[in-house]
Amino acid sequence: MAQTVVILLGAPGAGKGTQAVRLAEALGMPHVSTGDLFRANLAGGTPLGEKARGFMDQGELVPDELVLEMLFDRVAQDDCQAGYLLDGFPRTMAQAMALTQALGDQRPTVINIDVPDEAIERRIVERRSCKDCGAIYHLTFNPTSVEGVCDRCGGELFQRKDDTSEVVRTRLQEYHAKTEPLVSYYTDLCGLCTVPGQNSPQEVFEACLACLGPGSNAANSSSKPTDHLKTPCDNSQKEVGL
Repeated sequence: MAQTVVILLGAPGAGKGTQAVRLAEALGMPHVSTGDLFRANLAGGTPLGEKARGFMDQGELVPDELVLEMLFDRVAQDDCQAGYLLDGFPRTMAQAMALTQALGDQRPTVINIDVPDEAIERRIVERRSCKDCGAIYHLTFNPTSVEGVCDRCGGELFQRKDDTSEVVRTRLQEYHAKTEPLVSYYTDLCGLCTVPGQNSPQEVFEACLACLGPGSNAANSSSKPTDHLKTPCDNSQKEVGL
């Protein structure tokens, strides 16, 4: 049986991770995150992890070839035989083209979660975390009852060093330069569905399911939840909103 590959695109802070977990559960397929792959291989001391550590210890980027090797080692496992959802990969045109070559005639289903830069910066810069229990809050969308104090444990809140405007803008610049071109690439390759990411998480989730076609609603999922994804893409870009 051919594997079904679902790819989530979007800028950092667009909500890909949140939606990836929900979609993977609804569709009955593994959520494959490259960040998790790195952590698992490094922690487990696998041959691939040790190769990656060698580059990282020298302050070098891990080559795409090694990232792909980790990825395909993971998706070759039994739980990915029916399909899998990619979160955080591909990030560059080189990675996308390598993935396309590895997939052969198989075409992925691609969803782009679109959020304006200003909204992403506000989401991230106003985020606060508890030093004690790790709970996450937002100054506007999810504030604590007492400013600076965690509702859960009473711990002190702080802003992570990578949640500043300067860091966010740098990451967004890198996204626009390296990852955003994948929207056009996948539109031409197999079609792409764009979802407005400023709606509520539930609305974004439902729009993502709509991109995947009839039968993808979690409430109606069958014992073969990926069957409805086996039709080819329509080689166009469409937008789904609620």
